[in-house]
Amino acid sequence: MAKKTSTTATATVEDKLRALYNLQIVDRRIDEIRSLRGELPLEVQDLEDEITGLETRFERIHEEVSSAKTEIKGHKQLIKGCQEKISKYEEQQKNVRNNREFDAIAKEIEYQELEIQLAEKHIREFEATVETRGAVLATVEEKLAERKSHLSFKQGELESIIKETEKEEAVLLDRSKDLAENIGDERLLSAYTRIRGKVNNGLAIVSIERGASSGSYFTIPLQRQMEIAQRKKIMIDEHSGRILVDAQLAREEEEKMAAVLAVLA
Repeated sequence: MAKKTSTTATATVEDKLRALYNLQIVDRRIDEIRSLRGELPLEVQDLEDEITGLETRFERIHEEVSSAKTEIKGHKQLIKGCQEKISKYEEQQKNVRNNREFDAIAKEIEYQELEIQLAEKHIREFEATVETRGAVLATVEEKLAERKSHLSFKQGELESIIKETEKEEAVLLDRSKDLAENIGDERLLSAYTRIRGKVNNGLAIVSIERGASSGSYFTIPLQRQMEIAQRKKIMIDEHSGRILVDAQLAREEEEKMAAVLAVLA
């Protein structure tokens, strides 16, 4: 196991730099694990939201179609009732005693015929609704099935990645917490956290490679490189704002922490 950095005031700058670099190795691996998931969690959430919207739309259109079918049924019943009344009135017309009674019955028959015409008009309108909205309903249903299938695939993919890495991530998170507590310098730890949050790759502490800080093309003056190698003070890269360490320290801690993590995993 790697030696824990002293949390007392006697901890040297080198001790703190090594502890901080160890912390970054662990945090970097956590970042790598989470990057494996990529955009999957967001994709799953977006699909779930889309499905919820489609289900709501499906229910609304389904209610419209059901309502239209109910209206059609009601108007057909109305037509049937009107036809029965017309038949009754026509029988009554055969037995009228005068023109006044005949005309009165004729008006009733005419009224029922108008009711039938109006009901038939409504039936055609509602049948058109059933046809058009029914087509939309079928499209929404098809899209809903496709999205649910896609969601199932994405959820399986995400669950597989989580299952493969959740144990290692849990171990690393505990290790990161322990290392952070053992830094022994709250200001340095706060600076590390702040820098990590500002840079794209999450690396707050970098080594010098070929005369420049890792990932940078700006050459560090030789005198400054020597000061960094002495490990007597915390040095900040003036271009990237990252904490600097020498390449040897970085290699040593990478090797030691690799052995530690292999045991913990």
